[in-house]
Amino acid sequence: MAGRVDHEYDYLYKIVLVGDSGVGKSNILSRFTRNEFSLESKSTIGVEFATRTLEVDGKTIKAQIWDTAGQERYRAITSAYYRGAVGALLVYDITKKSTFDNLQRWLHELREHTDANIFLMMAGNKSDLSHCRAVSEQDGQSFAEKEGLLFLETSALESYNIEKGFQTVLTDIYRVVSMKALVAEEAVSGLPGKGTNIDIGGGDAFGNTKKGCCSS
Repeated sequence: MAGRVDHEYDYLYKIVLVGDSGVGKSNILSRFTRNEFSLESKSTIGVEFATRTLEVDGKTIKAQIWDTAGQERYRAITSAYYRGAVGALLVYDITKKSTFDNLQRWLHELREHTDANIFLMMAGNKSDLSHCRAVSEQDGQSFAEKEGLLFLETSALESYNIEKGFQTVLTDIYRVVSMKALVAEEAVSGLPGKGTNIDIGGGDAFGNTKKGCCSS
């Protein structure tokens, strides 16, 4: 898991996908981690996750993406899986207004169960069905601005903005972690140093540099 020494990556970050059932969270996960899409994907039972490694500012970042089930009966189970998350995508379906209206509830739950500094992005999924749109892009943008969230519309089917969304969140996380590491090193030595572990709220399992890895 995350705390072990692994020379294949420099940092491991846990990202959670949240939102109502049927908004496309599982296909967003499979599109980003395996470049796959299934028209017959079934509802997620409980929680599943997949990983993908990518480069950010010359560092190798391993993203561990968790897909949390949207059904009410699983919420007590999935709430425990918010622990350690340093980023989240709040997903709604642009063709179903109820999934957009429920974002406030999901946002409240996220903020209740995660660190205050978690990076949040709102994704209006299924942009390929714009002819069936029930939520305007402007309404999505306005809600995101009001809540201080990053925002974009996505299509897991067409692979539109999936890469951009995760890349943006992971880059922001990495740069804040790097800045905190630099500040901590300077506070200790007065000069930039090496090897500082930084916890941005997730604990050793997900928020830190892996053990034995230098910050530069």
